[in-house]
Amino acid sequence: MRVLIVEDNRRLAESIRDILKHRYDCDICGDGDTGCCLLAEGSYDAAVLDLMLPGMDGITLLKAVRRKGCSVPVVILTAKSEIEDRVLGLESGADYYLTKPFDMQELLAVMKTIIRRRGAILPDCLEFGNLSLNQGDYTLRGPEKSIQLGKKEYDIMRILMINRDMVVSKETLLSKVWGNDGEAVENNVEIYISFLRKKLEFLKVDVSILTIRKLGYRMVEGNGGGERGCGK
Repeated sequence: MRVLIVEDNRRLAESIRDILKHRYDCDICGDGDTGCCLLAEGSYDAAVLDLMLPGMDGITLLKAVRRKGCSVPVVILTAKSEIEDRVLGLESGADYYLTKPFDMQELLAVMKTIIRRRGAILPDCLEFGNLSLNQGDYTLRGPEKSIQLGKKEYDIMRILMINRDMVVSKETLLSKVWGNDGEAVENNVEIYISFLRKKLEFLKVDVSILTIRKLGYRMVEGNGGGERGCGK
């Protein structure tokens, strides 16, 4: 399970990560604009969001990702404790509103609850064209065949299918799939994209992974050309 912590106080953000790290893989983001982009990608299972952030504030961020269809559960964690602030946060799309200073056990309980609740409504399979990805057993299925994916293959395919209408950059895939692995490079992404293209060809589906030169990758229906004229 992956959790995004959007908090500009680095010390506090690291404290939250220390509380959650035994149960979740946590990433930290220190400003609203970057947090909005990361959360909208859909690769996280939950987020902890401060309201007073550099750039885009937390409420604006939350409204923006909800308009984009992002259903990732969000816990607002803020020093703003007025009733009006709580109401605004919940009406803007937050799943829970927690004020600072907070209790560690309450935060853990809230995270467990909202992630479990989301799991009950998420589809077991992601579908695009005649391709489906089973999120329970990492199986990629076509009209006649199926194939098991490795963990990193699954993570990349899941991100691409969730963001089917968007270009996903190599940097994003590298960050979300390899995390803090200092030895991982962009070539790792290219290798795994190649693996996935071969699997799509094996399954004989009407879906392909298109390379957008200097930008990243996007899922398309039909023969999108793969790397033709696009470069790696």
